[in-house]
Amino acid sequence: MTGKLAENVAYFARALRGAGLRVGPGAVVEAVEALADGALGGRDDVYWALHAIFVKKHEDSAVYDQAFRLFWRRRGLIEKLMAQMSPVTPRVDSEPQKPEAGALRVAEAFTPPPREEEPPVELTELTARLTVSERETLKSRDFAQMSAAEIAKARQLIAELRLPNDAVPTRRFQAAHAGARIDPRRTFRRSLRGGGASIDLAFRERAEVHPPLVALVDISGSMAEYSRIFLHFLHAVTEQRRRVHSFVFGTRLTNVTRSLRARDPDEALALAGKAAPDWEGGTRIASALHAFNRVWSRRVLSGGAVVLLFTDGLERHLGPDLSFEMDRLHRSCRQLTWLNPLLRYDAFEARASGIRAMLPHVDQFRPIHNLAAMADLCRALSPDARQITDPRQWLKKAG
Repeated sequence: MTGKLAENVAYFARALRGAGLRVGPGAVVEAVEALADGALGGRDDVYWALHAIFVKKHEDSAVYDQAFRLFWRRRGLIEKLMAQMSPVTPRVDSEPQKPEAGALRVAEAFTPPPREEEPPVELTELTARLTVSERETLKSRDFAQMSAAEIAKARQLIAELRLPNDAVPTRRFQAAHAGARIDPRRTFRRSLRGGGASIDLAFRERAEVHPPLVALVDISGSMAEYSRIFLHFLHAVTEQRRRVHSFVFGTRLTNVTRSLRARDPDEALALAGKAAPDWEGGTRIASALHAFNRVWSRRVLSGGAVVLLFTDGLERHLGPDLSFEMDRLHRSCRQLTWLNPLLRYDAFEARASGIRAMLPHVDQFRPIHNLAAMADLCRALSPDARQITDPRQWLKKAG
C-alpha cells in the first residue's frame, strides 16, 4: 500500500528508531498491512496493533507510549486514518499528559538535528589551537553549575564510563580451553563418544566474579544537586555489573536497586523518586546506617563487597551511634570509600563533628563533584590502584 498512510507509518517507525527502539523495515511493512486491513475500530486498536509490532521489550513500552501520543495527536492523523477506513469514527478526547520517562528522547527523535554551521573564515590558527573541546570543559565543570543542556550531555558521558576489571577467583570451577588443571568428568565423557579409542583432554579453571558494589546515597536537601547525577552513574554501572545494590537515605533508608534496573534512565530515576518519600528532606546518617547494618549488611556485603558512601557528613543529630555504625560498616566490607562533594573546595577542613566521627572508619576519602572525579573513582576501584593519602590526615589538619 502506498500513499500518506505508508509515509506516516514509515516516519513514525523512523522516530521510534531514533528514540532507541529496534524497528526494522519488516516491522514497517507489517504495520502498514495491519492498518490497511480496515478491521481496526478505534484509537486504542491502532495503539495496540502498532504496539504489538514495534515493541519487542517491556522497557520500550514507555518510549512507545510517549511517541504515539506525540506523533498522532500533534498531526491529528488518527482521526483522518479512521475516517478513511470507516464512515463513523469514535471520538476520544485526549487529556493533556504529564511528562513521563522517555519524553525527552522522543521529542528529540521527532525534532530534526540542527544544521552544523561552517566555521567562519576569519578564525586564525592561533584561535584554533587555544580552543578547548566541549568534552574537556564538561569534565571539569561542577555539577551544581551546569545548565540543563550540559547535564544532559554529562549523562551521556557518564554512560561511557567503565569500571575496571576487578574480578576475583572463587572456589568454583568452570570449563576452559587449556590450562594446567584437567577436568576428569568431561574428559571421560569425550572419550566415550569416540568409543574410548582416543582421549581428548578437557580442562577447567577457577571461575572469577566481580565483587558486589553497594552504594549508600544521601538524598537530603544539601545533596540534591549531586545525588541525581550520581544515581545516573549507578544506573550505568548497574547495566555493566550484576551485583550492584543501591540505597538512598535522608531521614530513612530506601532500597532502590530494582528501580535502577529499568532500561531507560529517566524511568529508573522516576521510580527511585517515587520509592523514596524523604527526597530533599533532612539527614539522619546514623539511623540510616543502623538500618542498613541491621537489615541489609548480611544480604549484600558477602563476597568482599565494595561500599560507596555518598554524603557530605553533615549530621544534625550527632551521637555516639554514628561512629559505632561506621565502624561496623567498615568491618563488614572489603573497602569503604567516602565520596564527599565538599572536597571540591580548596579550603575544606574536617571541622564538623559528623565528619570527624566518620573519617577514622573509611579507606578512601574522595571528591565527587564533576566528571573527572567520577573517572578517578573508576580508576580507584581497581585492585591494583594504590591509595596515596590516608583519610585520617584530614583530622590532623583540622586539629
